[in-house]
Amino acid sequence: MASLRRLFPLCSSSINRTAFSASEAREGFGGSFFRGYSVIASSDQTVLRPDDDCGQVAADSFITDDEIGKIRHEFDAARQCFHKIPKVLKGMPKMNPKGIYVNKNLRLDNIQVYGFDYDYTLAHYSANLQSLIYDLAKEHMVNELRYPEVCMKFKYDPTFPIRGLYYDRSKGCLLKLDFFGSIEPDGCYFGHRKLSRKEIEELYGTRHIGRDQARGLVGLMDFFCFSEACLIADVVQHFVDAKLEFDTSYIYEDVNRAIQHVHRSGFAHRGILADPHRYLVKNGELLRFLRMLREKGKKLFLLTNSPYYFVDGGMRFMLEDSLGYKDSWRELFDVVIAKAKKPEFYTSEHPFRCYDTEKDTLAYTKVDAFLPNKIYYHGCLKSFLQITKWNGPEVIYFGDHLFSDLRGPSKAGWRTAAIIHELESEIHIQNEDSYRFEQAKFHITQELLGKLHSTVAQSQRCEAYKSLFDELNEERQNARSMMKRMFNRCFGATFLTDTGQESAFAYHIHQYADVYTSKPENFLFYPPEAWLQSPFDIKILPHHVKVPSTLFEN
Repeated sequence: MASLRRLFPLCSSSINRTAFSASEAREGFGGSFFRGYSVIASSDQTVLRPDDDCGQVAADSFITDDEIGKIRHEFDAARQCFHKIPKVLKGMPKMNPKGIYVNKNLRLDNIQVYGFDYDYTLAHYSANLQSLIYDLAKEHMVNELRYPEVCMKFKYDPTFPIRGLYYDRSKGCLLKLDFFGSIEPDGCYFGHRKLSRKEIEELYGTRHIGRDQARGLVGLMDFFCFSEACLIADVVQHFVDAKLEFDTSYIYEDVNRAIQHVHRSGFAHRGILADPHRYLVKNGELLRFLRMLREKGKKLFLLTNSPYYFVDGGMRFMLEDSLGYKDSWRELFDVVIAKAKKPEFYTSEHPFRCYDTEKDTLAYTKVDAFLPNKIYYHGCLKSFLQITKWNGPEVIYFGDHLFSDLRGPSKAGWRTAAIIHELESEIHIQNEDSYRFEQAKFHITQELLGKLHSTVAQSQRCEAYKSLFDELNEERQNARSMMKRMFNRCFGATFLTDTGQESAFAYHIHQYADVYTSKPENFLFYPPEAWLQSPFDIKILPHHVKVPSTLFEN
């Protein structure tokens, strides 16, 4: 489990102005803020609980109104600065939206083999794709699964879902979880209705999802997740509004079956290729990146679950303006594997089959070598390693799905790169002065609330305490709400919760991605021999900068 330093910003000189020692102040909320207190994290407030050894001392100590007055004075002084964005904030360094962010050190000069997924990794899609998937899935539910005809009127809402949500099959809720598996206080929806904190506690007993409850959760992590989450919410809301009885687990099964049918039936593939200008984004930079790797003597392979005709049509369209007349995208890759059935590919022992692109048939001969300009179907990691002799840390695999794409390679010893398209837009937002301004306000009120709790014993909480607590809590909540709305109106940022903690999605990035970025071609901005190192002082994901509370010092 990550240290508690991840949960709270470092306390700086606003803490040093109190009677605490400098060493205690430097440790902040994540260390031993008071040597006799343990830290309890909650979404509402930071509570410092007296340990057994010193609880009686703290309870017996006399806390004067003057000490509450000092915290009040700090808050009032900070509030005077809340009216305008400090000049120092404008000078803070910006994070690179096209940067490569590092969880585990990576030496690119050691990488000899580059592997890629296709969808949402090599292929860049427009926002129109989610509407296509959504519409095809709802049509399948109405026509084949006999859902009410009124469902045909549903429209995909791009402002509702984010990646990394969970669906509770037993209770029917869409959940955003934090790094430690607790439900985000404002991130629990039944249909399109947000549940209050009281309702969450009544439904779950606690905001923390235990191991038994976690078995009933389904992670929505891949590029279908946006349309899937939206369709689940729409169907649940319709059944609630129509006062129809329904089993929430069936809703998931039917929606997921419809989404999978759209993919496996080829409806989505044919829809994309029928109008590639609407759904695909041309990308000359991708070709430049792949060619650069080839020129450096690197081996390249493509490993995708999509059928070959779909990959071929997409690659031709995306690269047609950059490729030469007689050139083929297939010449860029040493091995092309389609219909790989990931994540089964990493654990099964399925044989490879050579695919005839002209006859659309599979050969019956055993595959014991990968030949140039040939396409292969199915297969497994075990056979792939035996044939290629590409082992362990010399291989890096790029993919967008943390479970299907990256978990298997990570366990096999390959290096992994997560492609997360939302990263670019979220960093743009985090670079805005308005966001950093609200972030600094949030941090300073968080620190002052922690200080207020730690200095005032429960028995001594008078009206002055209650008034200050309410004001601090309201200011913090306002800042939190402002930051959330800058990302997504319902669930906020993909990587962070409203309380500044890492989300469960961020946790999986930590687990399975050595590096992450928004597009593979972002590697063009780095030398092929670069040493990519994780920041030594990160408290959350390395692309996120915490704005210090000292911003509002007088």
